Amino acid sequence: MRRIPWWALASAGAAPVLLIGGFALAEARQPSSYDPIRDTISALAALGATDRWIMTSALTGLGACHVITAAGLRPMQNQARVVLAAGGVATVLVATFPQPTRGNSVAHTVAATVAFIALGVWPALSATRTGGGPLLRGWVPIGASVALLGLVVWFAAELDGGQRGLAERAAASAQALWPLAVVVTTHRALERRESGESPGSL
Repeated sequence: MRRIPWWALASAGAAPVLLIGGFALAEARQPSSYDPIRDTISALAALGATDRWIMTSALTGLGACHVITAAGLRPMQNQARVVLAAGGVATVLVATFPQPTRGNSVAHTVAATVAFIALGVWPALSATRTGGGPLLRGWVPIGASVALLGLVVWFAAELDGGQRGLAERAAASAQALWPLAVVVTTHRALERRESGESPGSL
């Protein structure tokens, strides 16, 4: 039985804390002209942002957490782990290529697009008929991808709208929370299965 190591549980738990805590703290450091409903997370790490290191560090840590979680999700399909890790690497690149003071960074946009798509697609690739936890079986992972990508589509539709900050936060937060849900439920399922098998193994 392929267990989930403690460090994968830790990284999955740290991911949403880094993201949500990061943008909450970074928002508090911005001038009153910054509107979290309208303005993006990337603006918090953009060149010229107040204490941009906060969001830059949070995004880098978030991406690293996704890579670590993917490495530890051993009961999951390998292709899903690769795509989750790719989403993590792309998230690190989002922090590496910040938005300029004015205009747009092509490298940042490409990295963000890859990250959003990869982190939305991997649940569907994790589907399995046997083994793993309840969030890896049946139509649940496919439904998760539909929901996560739906939030990304909302964000894309709001790029020139007044709620792009809200849409981006919803999409990014959901994508940070889903690996945690998968890790926790799969870990518990494997523990229950192991305890049920232990009497017969004596």
